[in-house]
Amino acid sequence: VTPLIKVNRTKSFGADVVLHGDVYDEACAYALELAEEKGYTFIHPFDDPAVATGQGTIAMEIIQELPLVDYILVPIGGGGLATGVSTLAKLLNPHIKVIGVEPQFFIDAGFLYEDVTNLIVTKDMSERKAKMIELGDAFIAFPGGTGTLEEIAEIMSKVSLGHLDAPCILYNLNGYYDSLRDLLRHMIEKDLSTEERQQEIYFAENLEQIKEILLKE
Repeated sequence: VTPLIKVNRTKSFGADVVLHGDVYDEACAYALELAEEKGYTFIHPFDDPAVATGQGTIAMEIIQELPLVDYILVPIGGGGLATGVSTLAKLLNPHIKVIGVEPQFFIDAGFLYEDVTNLIVTKDMSERKAKMIELGDAFIAFPGGTGTLEEIAEIMSKVSLGHLDAPCILYNLNGYYDSLRDLLRHMIEKDLSTEERQQEIYFAENLEQIKEILLKE
């Protein structure tokens, strides 16, 4: 399910958004039908050099903000993100390591991306998430939908219980996570949590604050 923030951001650029199907394959097939029927230009979401190049700018931003970064951890599905990030990261710093984590079913579907320093294959998405948590040094949630909430909630829980020693940062763009911050405060007021347990959970109002949090850890 596409996060609402992506839908709204796309609409804000003047685009019409058509939601179709429950999974990627259904949406992709319908997009191809529309392209054929109406003469639209079909842009693949990951198997496209221009798209991969755009996704690669993530690596550029990471290296600009953290010049001494040793490795970048990338979740792999179709491979577009991994292609862009690994290519640009290696151009900017040939010694950097890019670690990809990919579920087996993507490989079985033909989406195998090997041009990373190390490819870790998991049996499913749940195991991929667990491996990403195991390997990650910090966790940042940008505004997203229920999937993002589910993932960052697990991180917050592990951090609060002391099972994970890493900062959990919520990028509170335009107050997106204000309600979640209020809920965490309410938990403390009701003696269901403590400030000590939540001390590694941060709300950052801008990218500069995220950088400051990462550098102090």
